[in-house]
Amino acid sequence: MLSRVAEKMYWFGRYVERVENTARLISVNTNLVMDLPRVDHIWASTLDITGNSLEFQRRFTRVDERNVVKFLLEDDTCSIRSAVRLARENARTTREIMPSEAWERINELYLFLQKNIGEGLKREGRHNFLGEIIGRCHQLTGLLAGSMSADTAYNFIKIGRNLERADMSSRIVDVGSLNLITLKDKQVEYDNILWMNVLRSLTAYQMYRQHVKDRVNGEDVVDFLLKNRKFPRAVAHCLNEVNQCCGELPQNDLPLRSITQALRTIEGNDVIKLLNESGLHDFVDVVQLAFADIQTQVANTWFDHGVENAQTSTVAA
Repeated sequence: MLSRVAEKMYWFGRYVERVENTARLISVNTNLVMDLPRVDHIWASTLDITGNSLEFQRRFTRVDERNVVKFLLEDDTCSIRSAVRLARENARTTREIMPSEAWERINELYLFLQKNIGEGLKREGRHNFLGEIIGRCHQLTGLLAGSMSADTAYNFIKIGRNLERADMSSRIVDVGSLNLITLKDKQVEYDNILWMNVLRSLTAYQMYRQHVKDRVNGEDVVDFLLKNRKFPRAVAHCLNEVNQCCGELPQNDLPLRSITQALRTIEGNDVIKLLNESGLHDFVDVVQLAFADIQTQVANTWFDHGVENAQTSTVAA
């Protein structure tokens, strides 16, 4: 496979996952503001999770629901619309690689956004609008899983999807703990609400209850979302998926080494100690650096623009 095609598959997987994650995040936080006494920090936290606070500040002077939602839906570079556009472009230029129905689904999502994005700006229409986006992303992911050969191209889609998913999960855990610090005067009262919101942001509430079988609390939520190997959005599960996909590709020593190190870092931590000593934020920073290193090794090994170990011509199919 051409390395440029491998890179397009990788970013297609990341962008589709980013669309779904951002839509769910907006939806869950729209509901959360109904349950808290102070909501100003919720929308600032949403920007922190997506990593777009600085870009937002360049375009808006006030952090509030209207501006944040508008930014995350419509911005030219940091929004659901821009991620769908980029996913569509990657699919368009590799249409011979994926099932034709996959191109149709991403194109239909693009057209749906163009026609209906105004519905997401209004609170009364937002739930249905975002639910439609999430459902269409699920359809696309399921279509690829059910009709695309599990070959090199699909491995790169899964690598991109799971790195994006692991990144989002770690950010949500981090900001969830920071929200509790913001509400420290009412921490006991709102602890349960905020950690339930963290779980719902990742569609993890029911699976958490099945695995943990205990009330929602910070220690168990963080442990579940970081270390669980069976839940699809837990960081350890995502990295294990990336590890499996990279293991099927050639010249994989450096990516596999980075993934192994990241898993050791995550699974070797003491969650209770991190929370009690307010060290979770610093730990997630370390995890984020580990994700960045994995992406660097993937790019250097298999994509055109890699620095040290780039395969500038082909990746073996």
